[in-house]
Amino acid sequence: MIVGDFLKALGQLSDRRFLRVFLIGVALTLALLFGVYAGFVQIIDWVTPDPLTLPWVGEVTWVDDLLGWASLALMIFLSIFLMVPVASAFTGFFLEDVAAAVEARHYPDLPPVPRIPFYEALIDSLNFFGVLIAANTLALILFALVGPFSPLVFWAVNGYLLGREYFQMVAMRRLGRKEASALRRRYRLRVWIAGTLMAAPLTVPVINFFIPVLGAATFTHFFHRVLAEDRARGGR
Repeated sequence: MIVGDFLKALGQLSDRRFLRVFLIGVALTLALLFGVYAGFVQIIDWVTPDPLTLPWVGEVTWVDDLLGWASLALMIFLSIFLMVPVASAFTGFFLEDVAAAVEARHYPDLPPVPRIPFYEALIDSLNFFGVLIAANTLALILFALVGPFSPLVFWAVNGYLLGREYFQMVAMRRLGRKEASALRRRYRLRVWIAGTLMAAPLTVPVINFFIPVLGAATFTHFFHRVLAEDRARGGR
């Protein structure tokens, strides 16, 4: 079960190698969040003639407030929405390191694999990122229609996309792009459910800072479990 995969990832925090990767990954996640947030605030500053005023936060004025406490509170609040693209961008920068640390501890008998070239991983991540933005833009129409059920739509849409991306990127390390895609399609429902279980905590402020790293570790376990089951069934 995916919950068991998550508990394995969480339990590896006692491993010094994984803990180092985990802390670096969290730092990268925060840096990516800050970058996405800074871009968001800059866009707001461009399109609004007057300083943006928000309840409980006050005026948000790009340069003056970007590093202020009010802006920090706003960034944490907006992480409910911004952490999904951050998690998507994370795969291109750091998923390889997380997966390698997990395999070194739990799957030591596996042969080493060549590292996916950074530019290839980055291109894949940017492609997924573009699809994610487009899908969420279309989903805004559904949000208006489903009312109180909009969080479920948000989790379902982004769960599908994040599950697809994380599983694909992990599987490509061992199987290559074509076989990874074929395996993902055979188990698309499980991948979707796993992605949805990742998307839900991404909407919880502060906790969501840790999800991209733990998600990458969880999907590494998930991939190896699915691959073993597929081979036992006679899959390619």
